[in-house]
Amino acid sequence: MHPADNVAIVVTAGGLKAGDQVQKGLSTDALVLLNAIPQGHKVALVDIAAGQAVLRYNVNVGIAKVDIPAGSWVHERLLDMPAARDFQNLPMATALQPDLAPLTGYTFEGFRNADGSVGTRNILAVTTTVQCVAGVVSLAVQKIKEELLPLYPNVDDVVGIEHTYGCGVAIDAPDAVIPIRTLRNISLNPNFGNEVFVISLGCEKLPPQRLLPPGSFPLVDERTNSDGPDTICLQDDRHIGFMSMLQHITEGAKPHLERLNARRRETVPASELVVGVQCGGSDAFSGVTANPIVGFAADLLVRAGATIMFSENTEVRDAVEQLTSRAKTTEVAQSIVRELDWYDRYLERGQADRSANTTPGNKAGGLSNIVEKAMGSIVKSGSLPIQHVLSPGEKLKPHQKGLVFAATPASDFICGTLQLAAGMNVHVFTTGRGTPYGLQACPVVKVATRTDLAKRWHDLMDLNAGRVADGDISIEEGGWELFKLLLDVASGRKTWAEHWKLHNALVLFNPAPIT
Repeated sequence: MHPADNVAIVVTAGGLKAGDQVQKGLSTDALVLLNAIPQGHKVALVDIAAGQAVLRYNVNVGIAKVDIPAGSWVHERLLDMPAARDFQNLPMATALQPDLAPLTGYTFEGFRNADGSVGTRNILAVTTTVQCVAGVVSLAVQKIKEELLPLYPNVDDVVGIEHTYGCGVAIDAPDAVIPIRTLRNISLNPNFGNEVFVISLGCEKLPPQRLLPPGSFPLVDERTNSDGPDTICLQDDRHIGFMSMLQHITEGAKPHLERLNARRRETVPASELVVGVQCGGSDAFSGVTANPIVGFAADLLVRAGATIMFSENTEVRDAVEQLTSRAKTTEVAQSIVRELDWYDRYLERGQADRSANTTPGNKAGGLSNIVEKAMGSIVKSGSLPIQHVLSPGEKLKPHQKGLVFAATPASDFICGTLQLAAGMNVHVFTTGRGTPYGLQACPVVKVATRTDLAKRWHDLMDLNAGRVADGDISIEEGGWELFKLLLDVASGRKTWAEHWKLHNALVLFNPAPIT
């Protein structure tokens, strides 16, 4: 990955066997392998002495525990993880600001909303204040889909925003603001067309007025009033039996469906895209093929005036110097440090650290530890300055365009949930090991890091970045392909996850106590 590296990764499908001769980087020197090495795993290009740094991306990704001869398989059991960089004396907004010409003339077909945002889908969301109503809402959504949705052909879907919050929690604890604002802001996601429809139980700690207080959503026509959002309370005396609850919710959905159905797609500039980028089921190819393609596309999108969010605290923590140096201003750099420091302390409270992030699948795919994983993960953010920072659950403001660090845990489902709350209207998800991840509220474009995965999961992966490793396309070509694919998907083209109606549950980040 860099001329200074003392390891390389095996690209060959199926790996290589002991005795095979390989080329050492760009030189003509041959290297004889001492071990069989699986695809994606590291081979020592030179003798590495015990105590010496193993370099990939020209970054210390591990300290050799023993002498490692050239041609050896370099794996996690041979390495100690380097200590995390502290937050002192970091480069703050020091990187040169590239002067790239704006991209103009790129558009997609989206749905304009009353609050000025633009949706890529036209979905009715049914917000819930507490988990207690989830079962009723699930059945009501099913009933609405079967009985009503065919009558409203311009509405893409009906989504129940179900979760495990709202009661049995320390609702006034300082960190409780995170799940509360997350739920509030998901309800206001651009793909929901500003139609706020809430189902409450009636006795929960998080009542509708607290979840969506006056001023938190736009007042449009006669659909809202000073009493708060359009709400159905299951404990209402009018509900005589279970079927009356279902019927009330079904009838309550009709005016929202009618307004959504009256909307039509219209041509809007690419600057209205809010793209969340994420990786899951990562392998050593994530930082070689898929994430660099996403990073190139991210630069294109920023140049087109769009907003790009990258996240995953523990998967960028070891690249903190890269983040703070790329910050647009010192204030942005300080905000990055604030968020990562808060998360370090959050992990410490749970007697864990960043090393707990790396999964068995990551390691089987060639990633020895979180340092190596982070160096491949950060590439998704591209190369342009970081303009803004969001705390978990916060929503983007209209002026917050460009590259944004949205601080979230690295969990696929929590990260996706928080990016939805921030206002994401299209999602890009890279994977090397493979995952059927999807979101019901937002189209998810899945990018495979390896051709083998793209071929085996041909009806789950939307783009094959493995062609970079195969030598068939360049990162630049893949980046442009992804950029244009995102415009098509934003205009209504279905992803494979949408085709199969695959989606994961929303998962809130709740660092506050549960009572």
